[in-house]
Amino acid sequence: MAVILDRNTRVIVHGITGHQGTQHTRAMKEYGTNVVAGVTPGKGGQTVEGVPVFNSVSEAMRRLPPESRPNTSIIFVPAPYAKDSCYEAIENGIKVVVVITEHIPVHDAMELMAYADYKQVIVVGPNTPGVISPGERAKVGIMPASVFRPGRVGVVSRSGTLTYEVVSAISQAGYGQSTCIGLGGDRVVGTSFIEAIDMFARDPETDSIVMVGEIGGSAEELAAEHIARSGLKKPVFAYIAGRTAPPGRRMGHAGAIVMRGRGTAESKIRALSQAGVRVATTPSELPELMMRAGL
Repeated sequence: MAVILDRNTRVIVHGITGHQGTQHTRAMKEYGTNVVAGVTPGKGGQTVEGVPVFNSVSEAMRRLPPESRPNTSIIFVPAPYAKDSCYEAIENGIKVVVVITEHIPVHDAMELMAYADYKQVIVVGPNTPGVISPGERAKVGIMPASVFRPGRVGVVSRSGTLTYEVVSAISQAGYGQSTCIGLGGDRVVGTSFIEAIDMFARDPETDSIVMVGEIGGSAEELAAEHIARSGLKKPVFAYIAGRTAPPGRRMGHAGAIVMRGRGTAESKIRALSQAGVRVATTPSELPELMMRAGL
């Protein structure tokens, strides 16, 4: 079992005829993901990597048989048009939207998250590497599949590259993953640490949770408060990037900015430690902490 994705996930790729859309459609199919359709306005009738292309999501829904209709979208559309693509997916009944596009305008992202919440749709991203459930052979994203292996560790991260590094370290130590979720690096994102932790807490196939955070914002501190308040029984491990980052300077991700002492690595590590989370100083230390915990 997994969270967000499983063997019943059927994917429609928005922007499938672009370079990124085509390349990652091929990679997702090779991994085992059931990609059932693509959508690019004006290019309906083509096929890309054996996947039929439609002019709109509604056209795909009308023309595909019920058992082949998509329930999950992945967005490769340029930032100025990404909000409209997400709205189109939601309006046509899609329940999970993974937004790979980065730097979506802040007000577009805020409107999208409010609408998705109203419609009870899961949005992962923007600026996310996606979601992968190794045991289900389901990947909706751009992550390199070779570092992931089936197992019982749930991983949630703000950074794509750090996700790969952390997962590689725990995989080499023999720990597989139930699901890995990349929350995304933009200032406004959909699924939060708290929501991901709650999903893993409910998943009977997840025994422990790894959080990968970074400087900026208060998401990790809020997650720490939630962990302490909820009485979560599953052990949580964490790594926070940016210990040596200078205050006031943006460090890569739009959300990774420290202002006046808030959102520092130290404040996040302190909050997580006080909540009982075991915090590693480097990604490679995480497997050691997990072994010490008896996992």
